[in-house]
Amino acid sequence: MTYLELSAWFVGAAVIAAIVLSLIAGRRRARLGAIALTLLALVILTAVFDTLMIATGLFHYSPAHLLGVHIGLAPLEDFAYPIAGAILLPALWAVLRARRGRRDAEGTS
Repeated sequence: MTYLELSAWFVGAAVIAAIVLSLIAGRRRARLGAIALTLLALVILTAVFDTLMIATGLFHYSPAHLLGVHIGLAPLEDFAYPIAGAILLPALWAVLRARRGRRDAEGTS
């Protein structure tokens, strides 16, 4: 399995989970603008810091398993984890807020 295939499965699972969690959260779902800003920040930070870590030799990737596209020194596949986090975590947060809101509403009734 290549890094791209692994990344695709990982991001796909995060997207599916985020959709399900957004449906559960209802009106309190995560805002797309906030997700987009978070995604942009995480991609920039990943590009900068992964390039620094790869340049200093902290880790490397087997070229045989890479697509060959890099942003700085970071391979494209390395961006799957921050992308998945930016998609999944706001949806999870929204569900937890919705649950707490429902619990608080039941407690005051």
